[in-house]
Amino acid sequence: MFGRELPVTTVDEALRLIRALGKHRYVASRGIHVHALIAALGGESDLSRWARDVLGNPDIDPASRDERLMHQASEDELAELLGGFWGVDPTRREKLRAALDNLELPVSEGAPFDEAEEEDMHPVLVDAGWELLPLRELDATRHRGAIEAFGEPILFESARFEEESAVPPPASLQELPALGAVELLRGAEGGMLKEAFVLWCEGNETYLDYVTRGVLRAAKLA
Repeated sequence: MFGRELPVTTVDEALRLIRALGKHRYVASRGIHVHALIAALGGESDLSRWARDVLGNPDIDPASRDERLMHQASEDELAELLGGFWGVDPTRREKLRAALDNLELPVSEGAPFDEAEEEDMHPVLVDAGWELLPLRELDATRHRGAIEAFGEPILFESARFEEESAVPPPASLQELPALGAVELLRGAEGGMLKEAFVLWCEGNETYLDYVTRGVLRAAKLA
C-alpha cells in the first residue's frame, strides 16, 4: 500500500473529498465504520440513535475493542460527523474529550495523522476505505476512461492478465488514514487541517491514479 498526498488543506476540501470518494462508477464496495463514541454526538439521526443504544448496553464496554462499537456509515454521514468535530464550534470536541476521560482512555500527545501512531491507536474512531472494481470487470463503454488511461490496449490487457493470474487476486483499494482521538480533537484549527491529507492506495497504479484524479475533479480539487 502506498500513500498519495492530496491537495487538501482545509476542512471543507477534506469533506468534499470524502463525499466524492464513494460517488463514482468504479466503486465496488465500501467499508466506512464509525465508533459509537463519535456517532452519539452527531445530533438526531439513525446513526446517533444506534450509538446511544450501544453505549447504553450494559453488555458492551465502551472502552473495549468490541466490534459492536463500530457501525457502517455513508460518505455523507462521515462527512457530517467530521465537519462537526473539525468545525469552529468546540462543543463536540469538548464532549468527546469528556467521554474519553470518563472512560479513562488516554489521548496521545503525538501529532495528528501520524502514521506511526496507527498501530497503537485506541479507540479507532473512523476506519474508512473503498474497494474498486477489478480490472477484469471494467466495461469497455462504461469504464472507457480508465481503460484508455493505460495508453496502449496491450498495456491494459497485460495489467488485467497480471491481476487475474495472481493468487489470491489482488484488490484495488483506497483508504483514509485511521482517525482516532488525536485527529478528531486536534486535526484541524480555524477551518484548516493540521497536516497534509494522505490517501492510502493498493493495486495497479495507473488505474488508481486515474480514479483518484477523477475524485479530485469531482471534489473540485483538481
